[in-house]
Amino acid sequence: MMHGQAARQRYPAYDPVHLVGTLRHGGGDGRYAVDCDGREWLARRAASCLLAPAPGDTVLISGPDPERVYLIAVIEQADPACGTLEVEGRLRLRSRTADVAVQAAGEVRIEGGQGVRVETDALSLRVREADCSAARLSYLAGEVEGAVGCMRLVGRVYEAVVDRLSFLSRLTLRQASEAEHVRAGTLDYQAGQSARLHAPYTMVTADALVKVDARQVHMG
Repeated sequence: MMHGQAARQRYPAYDPVHLVGTLRHGGGDGRYAVDCDGREWLARRAASCLLAPAPGDTVLISGPDPERVYLIAVIEQADPACGTLEVEGRLRLRSRTADVAVQAAGEVRIEGGQGVRVETDALSLRVREADCSAARLSYLAGEVEGAVGCMRLVGRVYEAVVDRLSFLSRLTLRQASEAEHVRAGTLDYQAGQSARLHAPYTMVTADALVKVDARQVHMG
């Protein structure tokens, strides 16, 4: 008699459930209503079922008894064109020994409710066409190096503060519709062939000395 009681305590009687049915709807309490051969079962979604169930999906429910039934898998989607991997808490994809690749035949979109952060030792980006739109863009780098075939900048205000600026070009064209102001401690212009300064009114002034030096000087 003692042996029989111990056996019943060690091996409780179960009425297991393992059925395939159709998902009718999901309640706000986290339970899903599943129709299995005319009977409705209320099942909680198992943590291993990452594919979010949708009404009309064929699902598998399982549990040790009718009071503890879980939706453990989506067998067939009613709309196979759209699927969502969904969890309640934080989600981390990790490979312990190899790479992780995300591929899509169409578009890959990353949306962050608060932000998107990328932390890595090296970042490589190869695209045929890139479009960046931001209300405010800020970047910090020890050194920036780039090579472009053609660059166009259109803006309202452009400001640059540097210790040294070097600009080399074969042909330079600079045009200001209103005014151009240059303030320098020392101003040095040198042309290899000719230099020309022309305006309806031209003034050359100095506080101490104005010097014109050449083999020939033509006035008028």
